[in-house]
Amino acid sequence: MPRIAVEPRFQVEYLSILDSDGNLDTALEPKLADNELKSLYRAMLLGRRLDERMVRLQRQGRIGTFAPTKGQEAAQMGSIFTLRPTDWMVPSFRETAAMIWRGWPIEKLLRFFAGHLEGGQPEPDQHDLPITIPVATQLPHAVGLAYAAQYRGDDVVVMAYFGDGATSEGDFHEALNFAGVWHVPVVFVCQNNQWAISVPLKKQTHSRTIAQKALAYGLPGLQVDGNDMLAVYAAAREAVDRARAGDGPTLIECVTYRLGVHTTADDPTKYRSDAEVAMWEQKDPLTRFKAYLEKRNLLAEGLEQHVDEEIAEAIRRFEATPPPDPLTMFDHVYAELPSDLAAQRDAMAASDPVVPAREGATAPTQPGATPMRGQRLTRR
Repeated sequence: MPRIAVEPRFQVEYLSILDSDGNLDTALEPKLADNELKSLYRAMLLGRRLDERMVRLQRQGRIGTFAPTKGQEAAQMGSIFTLRPTDWMVPSFRETAAMIWRGWPIEKLLRFFAGHLEGGQPEPDQHDLPITIPVATQLPHAVGLAYAAQYRGDDVVVMAYFGDGATSEGDFHEALNFAGVWHVPVVFVCQNNQWAISVPLKKQTHSRTIAQKALAYGLPGLQVDGNDMLAVYAAAREAVDRARAGDGPTLIECVTYRLGVHTTADDPTKYRSDAEVAMWEQKDPLTRFKAYLEKRNLLAEGLEQHVDEEIAEAIRRFEATPPPDPLTMFDHVYAELPSDLAAQRDAMAASDPVVPAREGATAPTQPGATPMRGQRLTRR
């Protein structure tokens, strides 16, 4: 019997508006006001400068390991700019620039990477999920948020971020499948930075693009130049508008590059060449967008100094924060703490001189010992 085509041959489109050589497709140029363009550039610059400063803080032992955003500022800002405050953002672990735009104070993010539990807690009225370290686990949650909004009839769009490595996880495929079946208002933003830690994209998938993976689940997929602020904005604007109109989810693949380390515990020189990095540095999203604004005479005087001062002041506020209470690690797993963990908690409270005492907590008394800092009526 002859074979019958049940679907036409799929095509995946690629969008670029402002290329790395400064060539602008004016027919596709989005209509953004001057003040919006200035705000976008400032947010990109703030993200880059904070990123560089955080690396120094980590090397000095003032914060812990974190995942830098350098090189991915356009992919984040071009997309997050399209959301309303009432929409939901679901980050992974590299969305510092987007989180600041959404209202996360810099000092709060620094607290998170310094081990403060409160640093990862959104405000009660904030429509953001916290940083997600396990790869791709946030994507089914994003679909759940979108399903809830659809069920309630809320005028809400959910935007979920992840990297190319997440597309190798089952959570990614499950999320896209349910998003397509339920036709929910979610926008998936894949920041394809070419490397899943040390695994290059060509060893993750045989697909020519990540965007085409959307087609198997019945939703549109688009590949964009992720270092082109204008292209990312245009793609995200269209996807958000589609979702808000009830036309379902979209997958956007932002082709970008991680110019720095995967995390500050990583040494990328072990698995990628300097020539590769240099090639992508020529496509730097920050310098490209800056040149675009210079041609339009939109760059503000003294902006870099103001950004550096904002970061410095935030670091001062962060370092004025009291140290975190390690005993909080026992607080959020069990409704009723098992006896063995209760014993561990009490032992920790008794043995560590910098652990603040809890209300009503007691610790063993040892003759001749000095009082714990913050402990009430107990001795070590």
